[in-house]
Amino acid sequence: MENQNQGPGGEWSAGSESRLAVSGSEAGSMSSGAGHIPEMERGIDLKGAISTNLLNMIGIGPFITIPLILVAMGGPQGMLGWILGAIISLCDGMVWAELGSAMPRSGGPYYYLREAFGSHRVGDMAGFLFLWQNMLIGPLSIASGAVGFALYARYLMPSLHSWQLPMLAALVCALNTVLLMRRIRSINTLSIVITVCVIATTAWIVVSGAFHFHASMAFDFPANAFHLTRQFSMGLGAATLIAVYDYGGYKNICMIGDEVKNPRKTIPRSILISIVLVAVIYIAMNLAILSVVPWREAAHSDAIVALFISRLYGPVGATISTVMILVATFGSVFAILLGSSRVPYVAAVDGQFFPIFAKLHPKQNYPVVAVVSMGAFSVLACVFSLTDLISMLIVVQILLQFLAQCVAVIVLRKRAIGGPEAFHMPLFPLPAIIAFVGWFYIMVNSGLRFIAIGLGLMMFGILAYLLRSYRGHTWPFEQA
Repeated sequence: MENQNQGPGGEWSAGSESRLAVSGSEAGSMSSGAGHIPEMERGIDLKGAISTNLLNMIGIGPFITIPLILVAMGGPQGMLGWILGAIISLCDGMVWAELGSAMPRSGGPYYYLREAFGSHRVGDMAGFLFLWQNMLIGPLSIASGAVGFALYARYLMPSLHSWQLPMLAALVCALNTVLLMRRIRSINTLSIVITVCVIATTAWIVVSGAFHFHASMAFDFPANAFHLTRQFSMGLGAATLIAVYDYGGYKNICMIGDEVKNPRKTIPRSILISIVLVAVIYIAMNLAILSVVPWREAAHSDAIVALFISRLYGPVGATISTVMILVATFGSVFAILLGSSRVPYVAAVDGQFFPIFAKLHPKQNYPVVAVVSMGAFSVLACVFSLTDLISMLIVVQILLQFLAQCVAVIVLRKRAIGGPEAFHMPLFPLPAIIAFVGWFYIMVNSGLRFIAIGLGLMMFGILAYLLRSYRGHTWPFEQA
Protein backbone atom coordinates (compact mmCIF):
# COMPACT_ATOMS: atom_id res chain seq x y z
CA MET A 1 0.00 0.00 0.00
CA GLU A 2 1.40 3.32 -1.04
CA ASN A 3 1.37 6.18 1.41
CA GLN A 4 1.36 9.94 1.08
CA ASN A 5 4.49 11.99 1.48
CA GLN A 6 4.86 15.72 1.94
CA GLY A 7 7.98 16.97 0.26
CA PRO A 8 10.10 20.02 1.03
CA GLY A 9 7.76 22.30 -0.88
CA GLY A 10 4.77 21.33 1.24
CA GLU A 11 2.90 19.51 -1.54
CA TRP A 12 1.78 15.91 -1.25
CA SER A 13 2.61 13.24 -3.78
CA ALA A 14 1.57 9.63 -4.09
CA GLY A 15 3.90 6.68 -4.19
CA SER A 16 6.36 7.36 -1.41
CA GLU A 17 6.65 6.54 2.24
CA SER A 18 5.10 8.61 5.01
CA ARG A 19 7.14 11.04 7.02
CA LEU A 20 5.65 9.54 10.13
CA ALA A 21 7.49 6.27 9.56
CA VAL A 22 4.30 4.44 8.66
CA SER A 23 6.28 2.12 6.42
CA GLY A 24 9.55 2.16 8.22
CA SER A 25 10.93 5.31 6.62
CA GLU A 26 13.03 7.74 8.56
CA ALA A 27 11.67 11.05 9.73
CA GLY A 28 14.76 13.14 9.38
CA SER A 29 13.06 15.53 7.00
CA MET A 30 10.46 16.57 9.54
CA SER A 31 10.32 20.16 10.52
CA SER A 32 10.79 19.26 14.14
CA GLY A 33 14.20 17.88 13.42
CA ALA A 34 13.35 15.00 15.71
CA GLY A 35 15.36 12.53 13.69
CA HIS A 36 14.33 8.91 13.43
CA ILE A 37 10.85 8.16 14.78
CA PRO A 38 10.19 4.44 15.51
CA GLU A 39 7.59 2.85 13.27
CA MET A 40 4.13 2.45 14.79
CA GLU A 41 2.71 -1.01 14.25
CA ARG A 42 -0.11 -1.47 11.71
CA GLY A 43 -2.20 -3.82 13.82
CA ILE A 44 -5.79 -2.70 13.13
CA ASP A 45 -7.68 -4.52 10.38
CA LEU A 46 -11.20 -3.79 9.06
CA LYS A 47 -12.90 -5.61 11.93
CA GLY A 48 -10.74 -3.78 14.44
CA ALA A 49 -11.38 -0.45 12.70
CA ILE A 50 -15.15 -0.94 12.76
CA SER A 51 -14.90 -2.02 16.39
CA THR A 52 -12.87 1.08 17.26
CA ASN A 53 -15.52 3.30 15.66
CA LEU A 54 -18.46 1.44 17.19
CA LEU A 55 -16.94 1.61 20.65
CA ASN A 56 -16.74 5.37 20.24
CA MET A 57 -20.25 5.66 18.78
CA ILE A 58 -22.20 3.30 21.04
CA GLY A 59 -21.19 4.41 24.48
CA ILE A 60 -23.45 5.80 27.15
CA GLY A 61 -24.94 8.23 24.61
CA PRO A 62 -28.08 6.52 23.28
CA PHE A 63 -28.82 4.88 26.62
CA ILE A 64 -29.23 8.22 28.41
CA THR A 65 -30.08 10.67 25.62
CA ILE A 66 -33.32 9.13 24.35
CA PRO A 67 -35.23 10.99 27.11
CA LEU A 68 -33.41 14.22 26.21
CA ILE A 69 -34.48 13.91 22.57
CA LEU A 70 -38.08 13.22 23.62
CA VAL A 71 -38.07 16.37 25.73
CA ALA A 72 -36.47 18.44 22.96
CA MET A 73 -39.18 17.52 20.43
CA GLY A 74 -42.04 16.95 22.88
CA GLY A 75 -42.82 13.42 21.78
CA PRO A 76 -41.79 10.42 19.66
CA GLN A 77 -41.38 12.73 16.66
CA GLY A 78 -37.93 13.10 18.20
CA MET A 79 -37.08 10.23 15.84
CA LEU A 80 -36.66 12.96 13.25
CA GLY A 81 -33.57 14.02 15.17
CA TRP A 82 -32.12 10.53 14.82
CA ILE A 83 -32.89 10.50 11.09
CA LEU A 84 -31.55 14.00 10.37
CA GLY A 85 -28.51 13.25 12.51
CA ALA A 86 -27.88 10.08 10.49
CA ILE A 87 -28.08 12.01 7.19
CA ILE A 88 -25.64 14.67 8.39
CA SER A 89 -23.33 12.02 9.83
CA LEU A 90 -23.36 9.97 6.62
CA CYS A 91 -22.53 13.02 4.49
CA ASP A 92 -19.85 14.12 6.94
CA GLY A 93 -18.62 10.53 7.05
CA MET A 94 -17.96 10.71 3.32
CA VAL A 95 -15.87 13.82 3.96
CA TRP A 96 -13.84 11.95 6.56
CA ALA A 97 -13.64 8.84 4.37
CA GLU A 98 -12.18 10.75 1.42
CA LEU A 99 -9.72 12.72 3.55
CA GLY A 100 -8.73 9.68 5.60
CA SER A 101 -8.17 7.57 2.50
CA ALA A 102 -6.14 10.28 0.79
CA MET A 103 -3.97 10.98 3.86
CA PRO A 104 -4.06 7.90 6.11
CA ARG A 105 -2.05 9.32 8.98
CA SER A 106 -2.50 9.39 12.75
CA GLY A 107 -3.94 12.71 13.85
CA GLY A 108 -6.01 12.91 10.63
CA PRO A 109 -7.63 16.39 10.67
CA TYR A 110 -4.41 18.02 11.80
CA TYR A 111 -2.97 17.14 8.37
CA TYR A 112 -6.18 17.54 6.36
CA LEU A 113 -6.53 21.19 7.37
CA ARG A 114 -2.82 22.03 7.06
CA GLU A 115 -2.66 20.59 3.56
CA ALA A 116 -5.93 22.09 2.35
CA PHE A 117 -5.19 25.64 3.45
CA GLY A 118 -1.43 25.74 2.93
CA SER A 119 0.96 23.92 5.23
CA HIS A 120 3.07 26.98 6.01
CA ARG A 121 0.45 29.77 6.15
CA VAL A 122 -3.29 29.67 6.89
CA GLY A 123 -3.14 25.88 6.89
CA ASP A 124 -0.54 25.96 9.62
CA MET A 125 -2.93 28.00 11.75
CA ALA A 126 -5.83 25.69 10.86
CA GLY A 127 -3.78 22.69 11.94
CA PHE A 128 -2.81 24.45 15.15
CA LEU A 129 -6.46 25.30 15.89
CA PHE A 130 -7.40 21.65 15.45
CA LEU A 131 -4.63 20.71 17.86
CA TRP A 132 -5.85 23.44 20.20
CA GLN A 133 -9.43 22.20 20.18
CA ASN A 134 -8.33 18.58 20.46
CA MET A 135 -6.35 19.29 23.61
CA LEU A 136 -9.55 20.85 25.02
CA ILE A 137 -12.28 18.77 23.41
CA GLY A 138 -10.50 15.41 23.59
CA PRO A 139 -10.59 15.32 27.40
CA LEU A 140 -14.16 16.69 27.42
CA SER A 141 -15.27 13.94 25.04
CA ILE A 142 -13.58 11.28 27.14
CA ALA A 143 -15.09 12.77 30.28
CA SER A 144 -18.60 12.81 28.78
CA GLY A 145 -18.52 9.04 28.52
CA ALA A 146 -17.09 8.69 32.01
CA VAL A 147 -19.65 11.07 33.54
CA GLY A 148 -22.43 9.17 31.77
CA PHE A 149 -21.00 5.95 33.21
CA ALA A 150 -21.20 7.39 36.72
CA LEU A 151 -24.75 8.66 36.24
CA TYR A 152 -26.00 5.32 34.93
CA ALA A 153 -24.18 3.45 37.71
CA ARG A 154 -26.63 5.03 40.15
CA TYR A 155 -29.20 2.45 39.07
CA LEU A 156 -27.00 -0.20 40.71
CA MET A 157 -25.71 2.07 43.49
CA PRO A 158 -28.50 4.53 44.39
CA SER A 159 -26.38 5.93 47.25
CA LEU A 160 -23.99 7.60 44.80
CA HIS A 161 -24.33 11.36 45.05
CA SER A 162 -22.55 14.74 44.86
CA TRP A 163 -18.75 14.37 44.87
CA GLN A 164 -18.89 10.57 44.45
CA LEU A 165 -20.14 10.85 40.87
CA PRO A 166 -17.19 12.85 39.45
CA MET A 167 -14.82 10.68 41.49
CA LEU A 168 -16.22 7.53 39.86
CA ALA A 169 -16.01 9.18 36.44
CA ALA A 170 -12.38 10.14 37.10
CA LEU A 171 -11.61 6.54 38.08
CA VAL A 172 -13.04 5.32 34.76
CA CYS A 173 -10.72 7.70 32.89
CA ALA A 174 -7.71 6.59 34.92
CA LEU A 175 -8.38 2.88 34.36
CA ASN A 176 -8.75 3.38 30.62
CA THR A 177 -5.45 5.25 30.54
CA VAL A 178 -3.74 2.25 32.13
CA LEU A 179 -5.39 -0.12 29.63
CA LEU A 180 -4.06 1.92 26.70
CA MET A 181 -0.48 1.64 27.87
CA ARG A 182 0.21 -1.40 25.67
CA ARG A 183 0.85 -2.50 22.08
CA ILE A 184 -1.78 -1.69 19.46
CA ARG A 185 -2.26 -5.36 18.49
CA SER A 186 -3.59 -6.25 21.94
CA ILE A 187 -5.81 -3.14 21.79
CA ASN A 188 -7.24 -4.39 18.48
CA THR A 189 -8.26 -7.66 20.15
CA LEU A 190 -9.67 -5.91 23.21
CA SER A 191 -11.73 -3.56 21.03
CA ILE A 192 -13.36 -6.49 19.24
CA VAL A 193 -14.19 -8.26 22.51
CA ILE A 194 -15.86 -5.19 24.03
CA THR A 195 -17.72 -4.49 20.77
CA VAL A 196 -19.30 -7.95 20.98
CA CYS A 197 -20.69 -6.94 24.37
CA VAL A 198 -21.97 -3.65 22.94
CA ILE A 199 -23.75 -5.35 20.05
CA ALA A 200 -25.21 -7.96 22.39
CA THR A 201 -26.71 -5.20 24.57
CA THR A 202 -28.31 -3.34 21.69
CA ALA A 203 -29.49 -6.59 20.08
CA TRP A 204 -31.22 -7.55 23.33
CA ILE A 205 -33.08 -4.24 23.35
CA VAL A 206 -34.07 -4.37 19.68
CA VAL A 207 -35.13 -8.03 19.63
CA SER A 208 -37.08 -7.68 22.89
CA GLY A 209 -38.86 -4.64 21.51
CA ALA A 210 -39.70 -6.46 18.29
CA PHE A 211 -41.45 -9.25 20.23
CA HIS A 212 -43.40 -6.74 22.33
CA PHE A 213 -43.95 -4.03 19.74
CA HIS A 214 -47.01 -1.79 20.10
CA ALA A 215 -47.27 0.65 17.20
CA SER A 216 -49.92 2.72 19.00
CA MET A 217 -47.38 3.53 21.73
CA ALA A 218 -44.33 3.93 19.50
CA PHE A 219 -46.18 6.43 17.28
CA ASP A 220 -48.25 8.19 19.93
CA PHE A 221 -47.65 11.64 18.49
CA PRO A 222 -49.13 14.60 20.36
CA ALA A 223 -51.35 17.16 18.63
CA ASN A 224 -49.51 19.43 16.18
CA ALA A 225 -46.37 17.28 16.51
CA PHE A 226 -45.28 18.17 12.98
CA HIS A 227 -46.49 21.76 12.87
CA LEU A 228 -43.64 23.73 11.28
CA THR A 229 -43.03 26.54 13.75
CA ARG A 230 -39.91 28.18 15.10
CA GLN A 231 -40.28 26.05 18.21
CA PHE A 232 -40.34 22.92 16.03
CA SER A 233 -37.17 24.05 14.23
CA MET A 234 -35.36 24.79 17.48
CA GLY A 235 -36.51 21.49 18.97
CA LEU A 236 -35.34 19.58 15.90
CA GLY A 237 -32.01 21.40 16.08
CA ALA A 238 -31.59 20.47 19.74
CA ALA A 239 -32.58 16.85 19.08
CA THR A 240 -30.20 16.62 16.13
CA LEU A 241 -27.34 18.04 18.21
CA ILE A 242 -27.87 15.25 20.73
CA ALA A 243 -28.18 12.69 17.93
CA VAL A 244 -24.90 13.68 16.24
CA TYR A 245 -23.23 13.42 19.64
CA ASP A 246 -24.49 9.84 19.81
CA TYR A 247 -23.39 9.14 16.22
CA GLY A 248 -20.04 10.85 16.78
CA GLY A 249 -17.11 8.46 16.72
CA TYR A 250 -17.30 7.19 13.15
CA LYS A 251 -14.17 9.20 12.41
CA ASN A 252 -12.16 7.76 15.30
CA ILE A 253 -10.20 5.50 12.97
CA CYS A 254 -8.82 8.58 11.16
CA MET A 255 -7.01 9.55 14.36
CA ILE A 256 -4.87 6.40 14.24
CA GLY A 257 -4.28 6.05 10.49
CA ASP A 258 -0.62 5.07 10.95
CA GLU A 259 -1.76 1.97 12.83
CA VAL A 260 -4.31 0.70 10.28
CA LYS A 261 -3.72 -2.14 7.82
CA ASN A 262 -4.45 -1.29 4.16
CA PRO A 263 -5.64 2.18 5.27
CA ARG A 264 -6.82 3.52 1.89
CA LYS A 265 -9.59 0.93 1.84
CA THR A 266 -10.00 0.10 5.53
CA ILE A 267 -10.57 3.69 6.71
CA PRO A 268 -13.45 4.65 4.35
CA ARG A 269 -15.11 1.24 4.61
CA SER A 270 -15.02 1.27 8.40
CA ILE A 271 -16.46 4.80 8.56
CA LEU A 272 -19.42 4.21 6.25
CA ILE A 273 -20.22 0.75 7.62
CA SER A 274 -20.14 2.10 11.18
CA ILE A 275 -22.55 4.96 10.42
CA VAL A 276 -25.11 2.75 8.67
CA LEU A 277 -24.96 0.09 11.40
CA VAL A 278 -25.36 2.58 14.21
CA ALA A 279 -28.17 4.50 12.48
CA VAL A 280 -30.18 1.29 12.13
CA ILE A 281 -29.42 0.32 15.73
CA TYR A 282 -30.39 3.70 17.21
CA ILE A 283 -33.66 4.05 15.32
CA ALA A 284 -34.58 0.44 16.12
CA MET A 285 -33.72 0.98 19.81
CA ASN A 286 -35.85 4.11 19.93
CA LEU A 287 -38.86 2.32 18.43
CA ALA A 288 -38.36 -0.72 20.67
CA ILE A 289 -38.27 1.29 23.89
CA LEU A 290 -41.16 3.61 23.03
CA SER A 291 -43.34 0.65 22.04
CA VAL A 292 -43.08 -0.66 25.61
CA VAL A 293 -42.59 2.46 27.76
CA PRO A 294 -44.99 5.39 27.11
CA TRP A 295 -42.99 8.36 25.85
CA ARG A 296 -44.33 10.70 28.54
CA GLU A 297 -42.87 8.38 31.16
CA ALA A 298 -39.69 7.68 29.20
CA ALA A 299 -38.98 11.41 28.87
CA HIS A 300 -38.42 11.65 32.64
CA SER A 301 -36.39 8.47 33.15
CA ASP A 302 -32.74 8.57 34.25
CA ALA A 303 -32.19 4.93 33.24
CA ILE A 304 -34.47 4.37 30.28
CA VAL A 305 -33.05 1.02 29.20
CA ALA A 306 -33.26 -0.38 32.74
CA LEU A 307 -36.89 0.78 32.88
CA PHE A 308 -37.59 -0.85 29.51
CA ILE A 309 -35.98 -4.18 30.46
CA SER A 310 -37.63 -4.23 33.89
CA ARG A 311 -41.05 -4.02 32.21
CA LEU A 312 -40.25 -7.14 30.21
CA TYR A 313 -37.95 -9.22 32.41
CA GLY A 314 -38.18 -7.76 35.91
CA PRO A 315 -35.47 -6.28 38.17
CA VAL A 316 -32.94 -9.03 37.48
CA GLY A 317 -33.05 -8.35 33.76
CA ALA A 318 -32.75 -4.61 34.41
CA THR A 319 -29.65 -5.20 36.51
CA ILE A 320 -28.04 -7.36 33.83
CA SER A 321 -28.77 -4.79 31.12
CA THR A 322 -27.31 -2.01 33.27
CA VAL A 323 -24.09 -3.95 33.76
CA MET A 324 -23.84 -4.52 30.00
CA ILE A 325 -24.42 -0.82 29.33
CA LEU A 326 -21.69 0.12 31.79
CA VAL A 327 -19.28 -2.24 30.00
CA ALA A 328 -20.20 -0.60 26.67
CA THR A 329 -19.67 2.84 28.15
CA PHE A 330 -16.30 1.88 29.58
CA GLY A 331 -15.28 0.65 26.13
CA SER A 332 -16.41 3.92 24.55
CA VAL A 333 -14.16 5.92 26.89
CA PHE A 334 -11.36 3.55 25.92
CA ALA A 335 -11.85 4.18 22.17
CA ILE A 336 -12.09 7.97 22.49
CA LEU A 337 -8.93 8.14 24.59
CA LEU A 338 -7.15 5.96 22.01
CA GLY A 339 -7.95 8.35 19.14
CA SER A 340 -7.42 11.60 21.04
CA SER A 341 -4.02 10.57 22.38
CA ARG A 342 -2.58 10.21 18.86
CA VAL A 343 -3.12 13.85 17.87
CA PRO A 344 -0.56 15.52 20.18
CA TYR A 345 1.87 12.74 19.23
CA VAL A 346 1.80 13.44 15.49
CA ALA A 347 1.80 17.20 16.08
CA ALA A 348 4.95 16.87 18.17
CA VAL A 349 6.54 14.68 15.49
CA ASP A 350 5.77 17.43 12.97
CA GLY A 351 7.37 20.10 15.16
CA GLN A 352 4.08 21.82 16.02
CA PHE A 353 3.87 20.76 19.68
CA PHE A 354 6.16 20.04 22.60
CA PRO A 355 8.80 17.47 21.49
CA ILE A 356 8.25 15.26 24.53
CA PHE A 357 4.84 14.24 23.11
CA ALA A 358 6.63 12.51 20.20
CA LYS A 359 8.12 9.95 22.55
CA LEU A 360 7.11 6.30 22.02
CA HIS A 361 7.41 3.66 24.71
CA PRO A 362 10.67 1.75 24.04
CA LYS A 363 9.05 -1.68 24.33
CA GLN A 364 5.30 -1.34 23.85
CA ASN A 365 5.66 1.24 21.03
CA TYR A 366 2.77 3.56 21.99
CA PRO A 367 2.92 7.38 22.49
CA VAL A 368 3.40 7.25 26.23
CA VAL A 369 3.39 10.98 27.06
CA ALA A 370 0.36 11.67 24.86
CA VAL A 371 -1.66 8.82 26.39
CA VAL A 372 -0.85 9.76 29.97
CA SER A 373 -1.45 13.49 29.47
CA MET A 374 -4.82 13.06 27.71
CA GLY A 375 -5.87 10.63 30.41
CA ALA A 376 -4.92 13.11 33.13
CA PHE A 377 -6.77 16.00 31.44
CA SER A 378 -9.88 13.83 31.07
CA VAL A 379 -9.81 13.12 34.80
CA LEU A 380 -9.94 16.87 35.47
CA ALA A 381 -12.79 17.38 32.94
CA CYS A 382 -15.07 15.07 34.94
CA VAL A 383 -16.15 18.07 37.04
CA PHE A 384 -18.51 19.27 34.24
CA SER A 385 -22.14 18.14 33.82
CA LEU A 386 -23.07 15.78 30.99
CA THR A 387 -25.42 18.31 29.35
CA ASP A 388 -22.74 20.99 29.20
CA LEU A 389 -20.15 18.51 27.96
CA ILE A 390 -22.35 17.43 25.02
CA SER A 391 -23.18 20.97 23.89
CA MET A 392 -19.63 22.27 24.22
CA LEU A 393 -18.23 19.25 22.38
CA ILE A 394 -20.42 19.64 19.33
CA VAL A 395 -20.44 23.43 18.97
CA VAL A 396 -16.70 23.89 19.48
CA GLN A 397 -15.90 21.13 16.98
CA ILE A 398 -18.28 22.64 14.43
CA LEU A 399 -16.60 26.03 14.69
CA LEU A 400 -12.99 24.88 14.79
CA GLN A 401 -13.07 21.76 12.63
CA PHE A 402 -16.20 20.33 10.99
CA LEU A 403 -17.12 23.32 8.82
CA ALA A 404 -13.49 23.76 7.74
CA GLN A 405 -13.18 20.10 6.76
CA CYS A 406 -16.20 20.31 4.47
CA VAL A 407 -14.35 23.05 2.60
CA ALA A 408 -11.01 21.22 2.83
CA VAL A 409 -12.27 18.10 1.04
CA ILE A 410 -13.41 20.21 -1.93
CA VAL A 411 -10.07 22.01 -2.08
CA LEU A 412 -8.06 18.79 -1.89
CA ARG A 413 -10.20 16.98 -4.48
CA LYS A 414 -9.18 19.63 -7.04
CA ARG A 415 -5.53 18.81 -6.31
CA ALA A 416 -6.09 15.04 -6.71
CA ILE A 417 -4.23 14.49 -3.43
CA GLY A 418 -5.17 10.87 -2.86
CA GLY A 419 -4.59 9.52 -6.35
CA PRO A 420 -6.77 6.91 -8.08
CA GLU A 421 -6.54 4.39 -5.21
CA ALA A 422 -8.15 6.71 -2.65
CA PHE A 423 -11.87 6.76 -1.86
CA HIS A 424 -13.89 9.40 -3.73
CA MET A 425 -17.31 10.35 -2.38
CA PRO A 426 -20.21 9.87 -4.81
CA LEU A 427 -22.13 12.91 -6.10
CA PHE A 428 -19.21 15.16 -5.18
CA PRO A 429 -19.43 17.84 -3.77
CA LEU A 430 -23.08 17.42 -2.68
CA PRO A 431 -22.36 15.35 0.50
CA ALA A 432 -19.83 17.95 1.68
CA ILE A 433 -22.33 20.76 1.08
CA ILE A 434 -25.11 18.91 2.92
CA ALA A 435 -22.76 18.26 5.84
CA PHE A 436 -21.74 21.94 5.96
CA VAL A 437 -25.36 23.14 6.00
CA GLY A 438 -26.29 20.51 8.57
CA TRP A 439 -23.49 21.50 10.95
CA PHE A 440 -24.40 25.17 10.58
CA TYR A 441 -28.06 24.43 11.33
CA ILE A 442 -27.13 22.52 14.48
CA MET A 443 -24.81 25.30 15.63
CA VAL A 444 -27.29 28.18 15.24
CA ASN A 445 -29.92 26.21 17.19
CA SER A 446 -27.56 25.30 20.04
CA GLY A 447 -27.97 28.58 21.92
CA LEU A 448 -25.91 31.74 22.22
CA ARG A 449 -24.12 30.52 25.34
CA PHE A 450 -22.37 27.66 23.61
CA ILE A 451 -21.71 29.63 20.42
CA ALA A 452 -20.03 32.26 22.59
CA ILE A 453 -17.93 29.57 24.29
CA GLY A 454 -16.90 28.19 20.90
CA LEU A 455 -16.00 31.59 19.51
CA GLY A 456 -14.11 32.42 22.69
CA LEU A 457 -12.03 29.24 22.47
CA MET A 458 -11.37 29.95 18.80
CA MET A 459 -10.11 33.45 19.60
CA PHE A 460 -7.88 32.17 22.40
CA GLY A 461 -6.52 29.55 19.99
CA ILE A 462 -5.74 32.19 17.36
CA LEU A 463 -4.00 34.33 19.99
CA ALA A 464 -1.99 31.34 21.17
CA TYR A 465 -0.98 30.60 17.57
CA LEU A 466 0.07 34.22 16.96
CA LEU A 467 2.10 34.23 20.17
CA ARG A 468 3.83 31.01 19.14
CA SER A 469 4.47 32.40 15.64
CA TYR A 470 5.84 35.67 17.03
CA ARG A 471 8.31 33.85 19.24
CA GLY A 472 9.34 31.51 16.44
CA HIS A 473 9.44 34.20 13.73
CA THR A 474 7.09 32.17 11.52
CA TRP A 475 4.07 33.26 9.47
CA PRO A 476 2.72 35.91 9.83
CA PHE A 477 5.82 37.23 11.65
CA GLU A 478 8.43 35.94 9.22
CA GLN A 479 11.65 37.89 9.12
CA ALA A 480 12.50 39.35 5.74
